[in-house]
Amino acid sequence: MGALSLYDKDFYAWTQEQARLIKERAVDRLDFTHLFDEVECMGASEVRELESRLEVLLTHLLKWKYQPPRRGASWELTIKEQRKRIEKRLKKMPSLKSILDEAFIDAYEVATYEAAKATKLSFNAFPEQCPWTQEQALDNNFFPD
Repeated sequence: MGALSLYDKDFYAWTQEQARLIKERAVDRLDFTHLFDEVECMGASEVRELESRLEVLLTHLLKWKYQPPRRGASWELTIKEQRKRIEKRLKKMPSLKSILDEAFIDAYEVATYEAAKATKLSFNAFPEQCPWTQEQALDNNFFPD
């Protein structure tokens, strides 16, 4: 078994070395295999971040709709915060809009489970498909009645 590479031994040191090599344009010494993996992973993490924000937003919108007596400033602020963070992410990375439809559908599925746990309502109490459009869910003035 061969010796561990710097990538395997000390990831941070590897990133700094790769950055230095890129800056020096030392293409022949770059670790392309691991660079490819890391760049691809960075993109995937941006998708996960968007999906996570959508999940929190949709969970709180469901809680807002299905537990009116518990509505409060905390839920309202969480909804507004997630909308703002999603808006900023899409503005900073407009290509994420190309996966927004799929991410919205996937996030709603997770949100129904989260809302069922948080509200103690049956999972079946929530619609199978999101009752709101993306535009409604992302609209700062929209709160379901």
